Amino acid sequence: MSKQVRVRFAPSPTGALHIGGVRTALFNYLFAKKHNGVFYLRIEDTDQTRFVPGAEAYIMEALEWLGISPDETVGKNEKFGPYRQSERKDLYKIYADQLINSGWAYFAFDTPETLTSLRNEQEAQGKTFIYNHTNREILDTSLVISAEETAKRIANGEHYVIRFKTPVDETLHLKDIIRGDVKFETSLLDDKVLFKSDGMPTYHLANIVDDHLMETSHVIRGEEWLPSMPLHVLLYRAFGWDAPEFAHLPLILKPSGKGKLSKRDGEIGGFPVFPLEWNGLKGFREEGHLPESLVNFLAMIGWNDGTEKEHFSLEELSQVFDLSRVHKAGARFDIEKAKSVNHYYLSNKNDSFLADLFEPVLQSKGIQISKNTIEKIMSLVKERLVLTTDIWDLTDFFFQAPTSYDEKASKNWKEETPALMQELISTLEYIDGFDSANIEAVVKDWLTKNEIGMGKVMQPFRLSLVGALKGPHLFDIVEIIGKEETISRIQKAIATL
Repeated sequence: MSKQVRVRFAPSPTGALHIGGVRTALFNYLFAKKHNGVFYLRIEDTDQTRFVPGAEAYIMEALEWLGISPDETVGKNEKFGPYRQSERKDLYKIYADQLINSGWAYFAFDTPETLTSLRNEQEAQGKTFIYNHTNREILDTSLVISAEETAKRIANGEHYVIRFKTPVDETLHLKDIIRGDVKFETSLLDDKVLFKSDGMPTYHLANIVDDHLMETSHVIRGEEWLPSMPLHVLLYRAFGWDAPEFAHLPLILKPSGKGKLSKRDGEIGGFPVFPLEWNGLKGFREEGHLPESLVNFLAMIGWNDGTEKEHFSLEELSQVFDLSRVHKAGARFDIEKAKSVNHYYLSNKNDSFLADLFEPVLQSKGIQISKNTIEKIMSLVKERLVLTTDIWDLTDFFFQAPTSYDEKASKNWKEETPALMQELISTLEYIDGFDSANIEAVVKDWLTKNEIGMGKVMQPFRLSLVGALKGPHLFDIVEIIGKEETISRIQKAIATL
């Protein structure tokens, strides 16, 4: 690549960042890092009617949590600032006027009522109304009225829009990095609105002007923007600028594989579709996913490196990522796969990391325990962890005696069990070195000498300590909770069961 790679993620601050948007940001980030380029974040807030307070900060926090913070953005390395479109609005009028003067655009004064009436007429005839070369010279536009009349109407404060004058009868042969050659017939395109009389541009004009001024080399975005590609390429032509290269990413599909994944799908399916919590809806972070796990999961939706490798660090992804290996077809969202990936990352974390993750939970419950003990507990349960939110449910019995006993497991509590548990207490009381290996050796020696079956003692023993037949190695539990607590729990089980 002859010029520096500069790619952008350009969301609108209209709410939470959808997981599809996160993947778009990730692919832009990876492409930039692969080519030693720049990844920047631009906030496209020209539509102030849809602006949602807090959304911009949410976007920033989400990218930072995932480890894909932009190199340039609002308040950071603003080489081509401002990075909010609302703060650049004076620029767009200059370029809109340039298109008017060069004949690539025109003023249109049609009222919303007129356009609605025209649409209804066409629909009544089974047709679709398109504002383009077929009618632009018979509608209320500067292509029909004089320049003097146009200027007078604008000066009088009459509402207008500036529309792009799409060329007629031209076949555009365009190149998409992912989809290859794509073809568009200009006669089928409408004359999109570029600028409104309220002084604000539409997405199309602002996007093109900013991408050019910010020296964007590649536009990597979702496939829903593919229909806009011909207009954008024509706008570059109209301005006499070189267009960037385009790549349109496949959709992330519903779990069923039918249609685009939506917020509603998450609500119905009980899984997150946002990276972070938004308006009471939990995000991946709150549901217990690690950021590196989510990055890995999203990278593999619609892309692979051509090998069987499934788990990559962000640095590894940055080295191997290639747009040519992005699939054309949409990829199904699979929450169970996301959990599987998260399990892999959690089970490979060191005990200190997991202890740090868990300490605030214990503090919130008023539980004081040494970091060393928490690390021991983490070493015993991490192979079972799927989500970080599982930790308490998998370890609660280390910190508190059971208040109830699993009904099915309680069937292992037989008539002779209380007497055996009393004998077990006596055996435990005389153990000096109260570590897992020694406790296990003494207890098993007692069972052997007295010809007591393992199942008769071990299941009631675990039930007494845990409240269910679950958990790590029994004698590791005994070592951590200690002799006094172990005996106390057995005595409680005898009294209760």
